[in-house]
Amino acid sequence: MSERINARLSRPLAEFVHRMVGEAGLYETPSEYVRDLIRRDMERRDGQFVQDAILAGYRDLAAGRIFASSGNFKADMAALDELLMRPKNEGE
Repeated sequence: MSERINARLSRPLAEFVHRMVGEAGLYETPSEYVRDLIRRDMERRDGQFVQDAILAGYRDLAAGRIFASSGNFKADMAALDELLMRPKNEGE
């Protein structure tokens, strides 16, 4: 299902869109151009999320916050959940 969204553009932005569309441009319609911009922005944000998660993992490793895997993902997640729910002073 699609939804129509209208946007007002300043003259310089509208002129740029028109240059990107049609025979001389890269896109058939302004809508196609806008959809592509939105998709690329979504991909960039997804990539940033992954990069942030990797950096957080490196920080955990550097701080000694590690968890040895058994090779069984479901069992590891259950053990990790149990570990995270345990009060901090328990097991010290």
